[in-house]
Amino acid sequence: MKQILQNYKTGEVSVADVPPPIAQRGRVLVRTAASLISAGTERMAVELGRKSLIGKARERPDLVKQVIQKAQREGLMNTFTAVQSKLNAQNALGYSAAGFVVGAGDDVTEFHAGDRVACAGAGFASHAELLSVPKNLCVRLPDAVDFEAASFGTLGAIALQGVRLAEPTLGEAVVVIGLGLLGQLTVQLLKANGCRVFGVDLDASKVELARTLGADDGCVSGGDTLQSVMEWSRGRGADAVLITAATSSDQPVELAGEMSRLKGRVVAVGLVGMNVPRKIYYERELTLKVSMSYGPGRYDPEYEERGHDYPFAYVRWTEGRNIEAFLDLVAAGAVRIAPLITHRFSIEDGERAYNLIAGETKEPYLGVVLGYDTERELVRSIERRPTRGIASDDGAQSHATATSASATMATAAAAVRVGMIGAGSYAQKFLLPNFKANGAAFHAIATASGISARGIGEKYDFARVVASADDVIADASVNLVVIATRHDSHAELARRALEAGRHVFVEKPLALNDEELDGVLEAARVAGGRLMVGYNRRFSPHARACAEAFAARREPLSILYRVNAGRIPRTHWIQDAREGGGRIVGEVCHFIDLMHFLTGATTTRVYAESIAGRNAETPDEDSVFITLRFSDGSNGQIAYLAEGDRALPKERVEVFGGGRTFLIEDFRSATLYEGGRERRRMKLRAQDKGQAAEVRALCAMVGANDDAAPIALHDLAATTRATFRIRDSLRTGQAVEVTSDE
Repeated sequence: MKQILQNYKTGEVSVADVPPPIAQRGRVLVRTAASLISAGTERMAVELGRKSLIGKARERPDLVKQVIQKAQREGLMNTFTAVQSKLNAQNALGYSAAGFVVGAGDDVTEFHAGDRVACAGAGFASHAELLSVPKNLCVRLPDAVDFEAASFGTLGAIALQGVRLAEPTLGEAVVVIGLGLLGQLTVQLLKANGCRVFGVDLDASKVELARTLGADDGCVSGGDTLQSVMEWSRGRGADAVLITAATSSDQPVELAGEMSRLKGRVVAVGLVGMNVPRKIYYERELTLKVSMSYGPGRYDPEYEERGHDYPFAYVRWTEGRNIEAFLDLVAAGAVRIAPLITHRFSIEDGERAYNLIAGETKEPYLGVVLGYDTERELVRSIERRPTRGIASDDGAQSHATATSASATMATAAAAVRVGMIGAGSYAQKFLLPNFKANGAAFHAIATASGISARGIGEKYDFARVVASADDVIADASVNLVVIATRHDSHAELARRALEAGRHVFVEKPLALNDEELDGVLEAARVAGGRLMVGYNRRFSPHARACAEAFAARREPLSILYRVNAGRIPRTHWIQDAREGGGRIVGEVCHFIDLMHFLTGATTTRVYAESIAGRNAETPDEDSVFITLRFSDGSNGQIAYLAEGDRALPKERVEVFGGGRTFLIEDFRSATLYEGGRERRRMKLRAQDKGQAAEVRALCAMVGANDDAAPIALHDLAATTRATFRIRDSLRTGQAVEVTSDE
C-alpha cells in the first residue's frame, strides 16, 4: 500500500510502498478515503526533520540529556548505534483521516465492515491506504458528512477541547489568536455556542475568512490590536482568549493577557511559547489553561491503545466523544468545512503536498486534503529481490537470485535463512547486526505497522517485506524464525513456527502463563526445529569466566544478584498483565537463567516479597526480593529494585563458593577473589551482555542442523516456570515449589 513517510535524519518526505496492516486485537481496519494534513503540526515535523543534528539537539534538549545518560551507562559505541538507529527510522505522518471499515480484531464488536468512520491518532490515522486504528479512536460518521469533511474530525476535536476548557457562556466576548485551520474551526465552534467572536492573525485574508465563517470582527495583529479588541468588547476586555497560533514566541501569551478582562480565562491550544508575564496575569487574576489535544483519554494507553473507555456518566467528553460531537455540528451545518479546503492531492502526489506546506512553492494554503483510490488492490508483500530453488523444510541447501552478484553469493551460501517477526529497538540494536555478522541471509520480515519492516528490509536486504507473521512462517525459504514482538504473542508464534518445522528464536519471555508454555514445549518436543530463547547473559565473557572459576567445585554456590532496574510507568505495555506480563516475567527471567548457567542446576523453590511503596505510578513488584533454591542445593537472591539512582550501574552479580568469590560489575568488569587476595581482574572496553556470542551459537546450531540447542529445553521451561511461581509467591506470601519439565 502507499503511505507517506519521513526520514527523521534527513527530513525527506516520500510516498513509499509499505505492507498493509492486519487485523489486531482491539483494532479496526479502515480503508482510507481522505486524510487531512495538519498544516501546523506536520509543518513543524518537516522543518525539524530538515534541521542539522545540532539543530535537532537545540530543539529537543530533553533527548540530548537522555543520550548523555545512556552513554554513561552503556558506553559510547552502544549509544551511538542506538542513536543512529533512531535517526534513520522512517516516521509515519498524519493523524486525522476518514474511510470505511474493512475488518476488525475478534474482540471488536462496535464496528462492522462497511461502516463509515473518522479516525484519530498519531501512528494510527496516518496518511496511508489502509489503517489499523484502536477502536476508541474511531467514530461513525453521520449520513450528512462526507469523507473529506470527516477527515477534519481530529483537528475539530482539538478545537472543541480548547473551547470546552474556556467554558464560554452565551453572549460572552471571546478572542481567537491565530486563524489557521485550528483557529477557523474554533471561531465556528464558539459561534455555535452563542458567543461573540473576534479573530486576530498576521494574515489579512485569514481574518476575512473568519468573518465569512461567522466571526463578528477581527484585525491583523499589530500595534492597534489591543485598542481594536477593547473597542469591540465595549471597553471591558475579552471574557476568554483562545490561542490557536503555532509559534515559539511568547507574544501570543502576552497579548492574551493584555486583552483579557479582570478574572478572564486564557486557553493555550496551539504550540506557543509559555513564558507567562506574571504582572499582567497577577493583576487581572487570569486563569491560564493548556489544552491537552483531543480531550480526556489523550496519552492514556489504557484508553487509546487498549480500548478501555471512560464511564460516560463520569467523563462525558472523551477524545472519541469530542470527535463525535464535532461531526454532529458539521452534519447540522453549524461548522462549515468546504471553505477551509484550499488544496487537494492524491496520496501518490503526497510529496508535492508537503513541499507546499513547507513553503517551497511559495503558495498560500489552509486545508490540504489527500484523496485515495479505495478500489485499488493492495498488495500484501513487497518482493525486494526474487528467490528460486529455496530449500524445503528438510534443510537442503538454498539458491537465491539477488539484485547484485555479491548478494546472490551471500544468500546462496548462507545456511541460516532468517524470517523476522517484529523488529523493535532491541532487535535492531543487537539481533539483526549480529545475524548479519554471522553471514545469515535475510528472507522475510513482518512488523505490526509495516513501516519498520520496510526500512529494515532495505537496510538488511530482506528478500520479502510481508504483512503478517503467517507470511513469514509459511515462507519455505526460511529455516530460522526470529520472534521479537510484544510479549503476548511470543508463545503462539513460537508454537506455530515450530509446528511448521522451523528453528525458532524467541526474545524473552517464552510465555506469559503455564498454559502457553505447555503448548510451546509440546510443539518443541515433537518438531523438527529447535527452540532458543534470548537469555544472552549466560553467553557473556564474564559469565563464562565465572562458570569456569567454579567448574571444579564440590559444594553448592550462593549467588547475590542486584539489579538497579529503574522505573517503568504503570501505563507502559510491559506492565499490562495481558500484553507484557509484568517485569518479573519479562526481565527477571534473565537473571534466573544466568543462575541456572552458573550452578548447572534449575530452580526448585522460590520465595518473593515486594516492597510496598506509596508511589501509585510504580507497581509494587517492580521492587522485589526473590530467594531461589536450586536442584544442586545452591541458593540465590535477586534484589530487583526500581527506586535507585540511574547513575548506579544496573547489574552486580556476586558468586560465593569453595573459598572463592567472583564479582561481575554490569558486564563491564569482573574480579575473581581467592586465597585472601584479588586473583584475577577482567575489564572490557565496552559492556558485553553476550548478545553477539548468543547469536553466534544460534547460527552454529541452525547451520549444522544440530539436535542440541544452546540452552536445553527443560532449562528454558524451568526459567519460565520460576517467574510464574515468583508471581504466585508474591500473591500468597508463601514459598512455592517449581515443578520440573525434565
